[in-house]
Amino acid sequence: MYERILIPTDGSETAERAVDEALAVAERFDSEVHALYVVDTDAVDVSLGTEQVDRIHSGRFGEMDELEDRAKAATGYVVDRGRERGIAVEEQFRGGRPHKVIADFAEDHDVGLIVVGSHGRSGIRRMLLGSVTERVLRSTHRSVLVVDGREDE
Repeated sequence: MYERILIPTDGSETAERAVDEALAVAERFDSEVHALYVVDTDAVDVSLGTEQVDRIHSGRFGEMDELEDRAKAATGYVVDRGRERGIAVEEQFRGGRPHKVIADFAEDHDVGLIVVGSHGRSGIRRMLLGSVTERVLRSTHRSVLVVDGREDE
């Protein structure tokens, strides 16, 4: 049913909670899994030069070690959890507006399911902070599984 599953991750606990759900689905359907880390280039320091921003868009961080370390740690978590289940995970790095990059990646790679975590914000906090998950839902025609990132109360 789902030949390819995309797990966008920022390395947060919320994103990590979605990983187990995604891998359970992948295990059931013997799916190919991609872990995607997106650098929000709108939020990147404006002091970066055009060449550096272009590198980020293409997933090449150049000399930006801290950024590369965060990206590799986030996708590495997915790889490690997949390995524990016997599932190979392909790591991907991109730059741009996260919801657009996620939707475009899903379209370009014929992803059947996108699995994302949600912080569960509401009201003014959601309006001020935005919601990548909500924007992904509005930007793609692919199936999206939203995993609640809040701890059970």
